Amino acid sequence: MTDGDRGTRVVLGRARVAGEVRAAVPLARGLAAPVTATAPWLTTVLSVQSVHRRPRLLPVAVVVEPHPSGRPDALALLALATAGPVVTATLLGDGLPVPGGRPPARLLARDEDAAGRLAAGVLGVLTSLRRPWRLRLTGLPMGDPTVRALGRLRPDARMATARTTRLVDGLDDVTGARVVRSRDARDLDRVLPALLARERNARVRDLVRAAARLHAALGRVEVAAVHEGGRLRAGLLTLLDGADRLPWWGWSDVGGLGSGAGAPSVGLSVDGRGRLLRGVLDHTAGRLPAPPVSRRRGSG
Repeated sequence: MTDGDRGTRVVLGRARVAGEVRAAVPLARGLAAPVTATAPWLTTVLSVQSVHRRPRLLPVAVVVEPHPSGRPDALALLALATAGPVVTATLLGDGLPVPGGRPPARLLARDEDAAGRLAAGVLGVLTSLRRPWRLRLTGLPMGDPTVRALGRLRPDARMATARTTRLVDGLDDVTGARVVRSRDARDLDRVLPALLARERNARVRDLVRAAARLHAALGRVEVAAVHEGGRLRAGLLTLLDGADRLPWWGWSDVGGLGSGAGAPSVGLSVDGRGRLLRGVLDHTAGRLPAPPVSRRRGSG
């Protein structure tokens, strides 16, 4: 879809979507995206998602870029659950463990115009389907311009706010507990097997393991461990995002890990029936062709 000096395109499949994630690194940096909305985290999610075939998820990138093509001005990363009679679209990585306390997801948009085009592109993907569909977005920051644009295009959309929950690291305050903290990737590898042994969800285990190792190599993970009698009694992974410490994932048999209220986030949900509902987008929707979809799906 093209209009003026910007165009919208859609890319399918892990390899091609990963390329769009890397191309959007300057955009994410300029918008101060959190660590969970940056290339290292998102490419890890794509890799883990490609290994686990249940649920079957198709990665999709909606890209708004200037003409002639250059660095993107907006990017939405979605996962389409295509099994069953209804296609459900969520943000890439939805449902996987992230640090709490602040909205983890982003719909990257350089300005209001880019956000509007991104919203139209996301709806264009769904309304071009020949099946009923459902869009469920969660974990976005308050005032997100693309969410506002989606609400304008689909007045029937339902918006909701939720308070995020942060993990509180109080391990150092546990009486008698000797906490060892390290940012060394070798220490992380020594702790990870015991730390992950209690997690039954294979997708969560693989995401935590892969993301922790990658971010440790970048110097962005701290592992805290409490051992007694040669056994792990408590462990915590903390992501380091600039000056911010973001307790992320762990457990404790000795106490010291709690929860607290974090910043609010916003979500949006809307349902449709493919091309049958295309005309309700807005007064220009009937003149907007569906965004071009690449037929090469890459891998995954």
